[in-house]
Amino acid sequence: MIFSLITPLNILVCAVCCFSTALTIDDIIHVKLNNDLENGILENEEVFSDCQVKDMTKWDKLFTMLENSQMRENMLLQTVDEVVSVELESLRAEMLQFVSNFAGACASNIEKSTVKITTELNRSLASKCEQAQRRENSLNTKKENDLENAVLLNFNISERISRIEEALLLRTTEDSSNCAETSSALEAVQQMLDQTNAKLQTAQSWISQRYLPGGCELAILFPMRSPKIYASVHPADMTLQAFSFCVWVKVTEALDKTIVFSYGTKRNPYEIQLYLNHQSSVLVIGGDQNKVIADNVVEPSNWTNVCGTWSSENGKATLWVNGNNRVTSYDIAKGHEIPNRGIFQLGQEKNGCCVGGGFDELLSFSGKITGFNLWDKELSDEEITLTGTEQGCSVRGNVVGWGTTEILLHGGAQYIH
Repeated sequence: MIFSLITPLNILVCAVCCFSTALTIDDIIHVKLNNDLENGILENEEVFSDCQVKDMTKWDKLFTMLENSQMRENMLLQTVDEVVSVELESLRAEMLQFVSNFAGACASNIEKSTVKITTELNRSLASKCEQAQRRENSLNTKKENDLENAVLLNFNISERISRIEEALLLRTTEDSSNCAETSSALEAVQQMLDQTNAKLQTAQSWISQRYLPGGCELAILFPMRSPKIYASVHPADMTLQAFSFCVWVKVTEALDKTIVFSYGTKRNPYEIQLYLNHQSSVLVIGGDQNKVIADNVVEPSNWTNVCGTWSSENGKATLWVNGNNRVTSYDIAKGHEIPNRGIFQLGQEKNGCCVGGGFDELLSFSGKITGFNLWDKELSDEEITLTGTEQGCSVRGNVVGWGTTEILLHGGAQYIH
């Protein structure tokens, strides 16, 4: 009976020692009870509590978990508090029963143990509460600092925005006051620009009227369409088995047949002809039945470079416009020879159509011609391309050379620079 009552007491003492932070885990409580009761327990007999073997390990694990995490400490503290409260109530009931039976011998020990347990528990709980309070105070302080910084930042941003708005309003006011002056100045500048533009257009028109392509220094002007206005060319010899020609043309208006140049004899007035059919260029060799046509290559009132080549050996005839090969034909007057002692004219043809051997007004050319050259051979592609550049007038033909061969003007035709 006595041994069964002593065991709960030892359990209580062991629990108190485990919860106490003042004691170490390695301390082992040995309880010696000496009494001379009638049950015959020996005076030197040692009684070991079971909690020293099993429950001590359990509480060690609890304290290890408490040390790992503050959250676990709080939860375990609450759990321990509840467990201790329940155990204390249970132990209190057992102690009352024990005291009632053994008040004389154990009253002082029980009171001391109870006071010690209460003191240690209060001390531990107070320490944990103090730590939690310090953490809470630290978090509150940090939140207050962050809030204060956010308020200051918001205030600075608001102040800067206000300054920007004031600057914009001030600038708008200044711009409004200067708007009238700026508008009048812009109107004056616009008026000056319009006047300058008009002068530039006038100068451009004047330059375009007097501009000569290919680096040429002079041209022949055919001021109107007239049977009396033409130019006669006088080459040394026109006996040709092949030829090449190049000419710059600026026509005022092209009809069905507007002659650029024509060479013929009494027997055949169409030995060589270049004429314009509206926007097309037509080359005739040895007769009207042998034609080479390049369509849509001529623009009125614009300079156009036209070149042509022909060979009697294979009848190959080619027309070039502005440096591009526009058409090539074969079997054109193949085996034919251009005879000498014919009539060579610019801007008209001698075909005996009219009374007295005159010219046809509908065939007359009106506009400008420059850079006319004739060779007694086929030029290469590179040589023909060169005649269409700004150095074109520096290349001269060996049959008719622009600026070297005699060209006589008739009627109102005239040289211009």
